[in-house]
Amino acid sequence: MNIHEYQAKDLLSKFGVGIPAGHPALTVEEAVEGAKKLPGPLYVVKAQIHAGGRGKGKFKELGPDAKGGVRLAKSIEEVEEHAKDMLGNTLVTVQTGDAGKQVNRLYVTDGVDIAREYYLSMLVDRATGRVAIIASTEGGMDIEEVAHSTPEKITTITVDPAQGFMPHHARAVAFGLKLEGDLNKQAQKLARQLYEAFMALDCAMLEINPLVETEDGNLLVLDTKMSFDSNALYRHPDVEALRDETEEDPAEVEASKYDLAYIKLDGNIGCMVNGAGLAMATMDIIKLNGAFPANFLDVGGGASKEKVTAAFKIILSDPAVKGILVNIFGGIMKCDIIADGIVAAAKDVNLSVPLVVRLEGTNVEKGKEILDNSGLAIVSADDLGDAAKKIVAEVKQAA
Repeated sequence: MNIHEYQAKDLLSKFGVGIPAGHPALTVEEAVEGAKKLPGPLYVVKAQIHAGGRGKGKFKELGPDAKGGVRLAKSIEEVEEHAKDMLGNTLVTVQTGDAGKQVNRLYVTDGVDIAREYYLSMLVDRATGRVAIIASTEGGMDIEEVAHSTPEKITTITVDPAQGFMPHHARAVAFGLKLEGDLNKQAQKLARQLYEAFMALDCAMLEINPLVETEDGNLLVLDTKMSFDSNALYRHPDVEALRDETEEDPAEVEASKYDLAYIKLDGNIGCMVNGAGLAMATMDIIKLNGAFPANFLDVGGGASKEKVTAAFKIILSDPAVKGILVNIFGGIMKCDIIADGIVAAAKDVNLSVPLVVRLEGTNVEKGKEILDNSGLAIVSADDLGDAAKKIVAEVKQAA
């Protein structure tokens, strides 16, 4: 789960992390009132969407010469002007794709006199089971570009959660940022605070870009992104309450209500599979046969009739879907029970696109018999390769 910048900063401030003063706003009036509470005379008006590259982004409705989603304002009047420009309009950045995202929230912050910019992030390194801390002197830039062009400017420190954050980790972070004196001490303290926040909140990723050194010699978090392990949100109802469903694909929101893992893709063949690895293999073999998957959808190991019905409805909510491939391995769940669910779901949603089903596992013959006797135009497949060939052929024939 992702949250907005202002929400992330509010969480970090509770761990003692230094951030510029700021106020969120849902309306132009709230943006103006927020600015009046700041000392000024320089303000920053920031669009709040779940995507990076806001400063370089463009608003669809404002033309190519308009400013991006992060703007400086030298007066309350300019804050109001920027707020009117941004709210309700669509911001397109390198991370949103051409569709962009509508700006429904703003964050008005106090201006900062910046001496230098740095990069600092933490994420779970699944290969080692540790927390990776990435530090770089090249703040304010895309870290991917830094890694590609000047990898020597990136320092990676790993922390074993069983051992915890130690003084040598803090020193390594400060060294990676090439800070000395009081700034070095500040960086060590900040690194510890961030690690404590990362672990306490069950973060999946915490990125600060840029971390800035101010003209008066302080380190401040100027921009930050946070994402959380969705499986741990039950421990953090306060964090879960920060979820902004307007920033998410409606189909993905609906899928989460049924504990379905769904991600929309750009193809025209809908996929319903149990198990993430099997889902990836299914998408690969569809592409191998010259077509493209319309989604990733994992119904999990205990696929019930209700789950299968919900999955069909979610897949069909995408108008690009011209056919569906169901690829189920019946281990915990028996194939005959899955087949009953597929037939019931197909009838319930009045399925009107080709459907190919490949079943394997416990009671597979019973399952295939149920599909064959359903009276529905369900094409049964013998294996994954056969299933992919059949659904691609069915979709081409229907076109």
